[in-house]
Amino acid sequence: MTSPRLVPPSSLSAVRAIRHGRSTANLAFAEAERTGATGLPVSGVDRDVPLSRSGIDQARALGRWWSHLPPGHQPDLVVCSPYERAMRTWQEMARTADVVDVETVVDERLRDREMGVYELYTPAALRARSPEEADRRERVGEWHYRPPGGEAMTDVAVRVGQFLTDLDRAAQGRSVLIVAHDAIVIALRHVLGGIGAVAPGRLPPVPNASVSTWENRGGRLALTSWGDTRHLTRPTTPTKETPHR
Repeated sequence: MTSPRLVPPSSLSAVRAIRHGRSTANLAFAEAERTGATGLPVSGVDRDVPLSRSGIDQARALGRWWSHLPPGHQPDLVVCSPYERAMRTWQEMARTADVVDVETVVDERLRDREMGVYELYTPAALRARSPEEADRRERVGEWHYRPPGGEAMTDVAVRVGQFLTDLDRAAQGRSVLIVAHDAIVIALRHVLGGIGAVAPGRLPPVPNASVSTWENRGGRLALTSWGDTRHLTRPTTPTKETPHR
């Protein structure tokens, strides 16, 4: 039996959500997974992790995507995560598209999922340093797993839901671009699925620099595209990648 969903009305004309460009941590995590390394591949704190060179290229491609949106379809409000990699993504987008007159705000509720004492741990590093915790993570599943001092995806969905409620009141009729993280985009999908939406068994992938779009259909926001990366396939002149600090 399929549970019914109650999708609340929305005054927003459209919501587009972008995951930031590829960060130095994304590269370091991928390399650790490839090699099986169990050390901590990234230093510092999560909110300060910067874009990589390829991430900057991706952000500039997003700027070109913005420039090619049809007249009247460009967002008129941008809301950004406070994390460095998200803010830099929007800065590079805006510079590339020569955006000068779009209202931009930063909202703390769009920060990435907090991993508490295991911040910036790869799965292999968690397994090597705390096998019992790694077992618990696998047992409860990623949607419900809450690391000590951190958040489950259920917690992220709560703050994203509060953000959307406030956004709908404060930006009635506007087209909004959100620049944030994969956890935020996934939480948006769940919250906008309505009351009764089933938690995902596995988290859907959200590629770096992808665009997911919800459009207002009959007074409700409907998902019309997910994780779109077609703008990244257009020819560009790449910059040289540098290792993480």
